Amino acid sequence: MYAVVDIETSGGRAQIDRITEIAIYIHDGDKIVDEFSTLINPEVYIPSFITRLTGINNDMVATAPKFYEVAKKIVLMTEGRLFVAHNAPFDYRFIQEEFKRLGYNYQRQTMCTVRMSRKIIPGMGSYSLGNLCQTLGITINNRHRAAGDALATTKLLELLLVKTENKLI
Repeated sequence: MYAVVDIETSGGRAQIDRITEIAIYIHDGDKIVDEFSTLINPEVYIPSFITRLTGINNDMVATAPKFYEVAKKIVLMTEGRLFVAHNAPFDYRFIQEEFKRLGYNYQRQTMCTVRMSRKIIPGMGSYSLGNLCQTLGITINNRHRAAGDALATTKLLELLLVKTENKLI
């Protein structure tokens, strides 16, 4: 089972910046069997360049749950599952930092669809999620939003699993 995760953040530094949105799709190897998505109040200011990229602004997250309010859900949804993300080190590091602030040591096995794509589909000009999906015919709705990018990553994972006949995992 896979927990396909995507986050949006207030910036690119996990130790300083915070998560503003998270989406998780639980995939059983054949199909999505569960999902969770929410804005998160990062308790820090969201810079205008991030708002331009994601569309997430300070007003949108003002009444959203804080990370500690969704932490248990994240633990339970990802427990015993492979943590999958496009550029997994980025998403995983941010989630680990959020849990570290709560005094919890969050540990999961990870799988990166960027690394998988480079091995399984060599020679692409770019392995960004947008470019990969465009080349492979995967539609991304709500680009740079957690649910849209996580769903596209799930579709990419499905394609990669078919290409490897599930032997990679």
